[in-house]
Amino acid sequence: MSKRHSQKYKIDRRMGENIWGRAKSPVNNRPYGPGQHGQRRVGKLSDFGFQLQAKQKLKGYYGNITEKQFRRTYTEAQRIKGNTAENLIGLLESRLDAVVYRAKFVPTVFASRQFVNHGHVLVNGKRVNIPSYMVKPGDVVEVRERSRSMALVLEALGSAERDVPQYIDLDAKSMKAVFIRKPDFSEVPYPVKMEPNLVVEFYSS
Repeated sequence: MSKRHSQKYKIDRRMGENIWGRAKSPVNNRPYGPGQHGQRRVGKLSDFGFQLQAKQKLKGYYGNITEKQFRRTYTEAQRIKGNTAENLIGLLESRLDAVVYRAKFVPTVFASRQFVNHGHVLVNGKRVNIPSYMVKPGDVVEVRERSRSMALVLEALGSAERDVPQYIDLDAKSMKAVFIRKPDFSEVPYPVKMEPNLVVEFYSS
């Protein structure tokens, strides 16, 4: 098993939830944490524990991005006028790796990060290989022409496992997607309950 898959499945099991809604998640069969102590009884969480768990789950969902990157995104969300929790989700969904994942160019957000890193993605006609690049409303994100025949891409686009959300306009035939706007929290198709308000409480405490 590759390191990336191992990490992804450990996140699922640590959270005790199938956070990407994938059929292959081990949580479907083993709904407890990884390791030899994974099945021990878990005590009641404190308020801080719930806040930390919410933060770890949201951070893990976006490919387990680093704490430094996640904190930087939160700080930016706090700086923008409006509801910080909504702003945080809007910024996370504006990441290039998130847009590539939402457009179904790849099957997982982990694959999306690698796909972008390897230079397979263009933004407005220019190659961008930074997964954390912030896509702006109206930007066109597409698979580079020479990468369009990759099995990974063809299988992901043909999969019925996920739908493309309304804030992304996908032309599957040309493998181009327009990021229409930053979404509201209620529009993001999370397979499990996310609580960005608890993330705000975590960093505010």
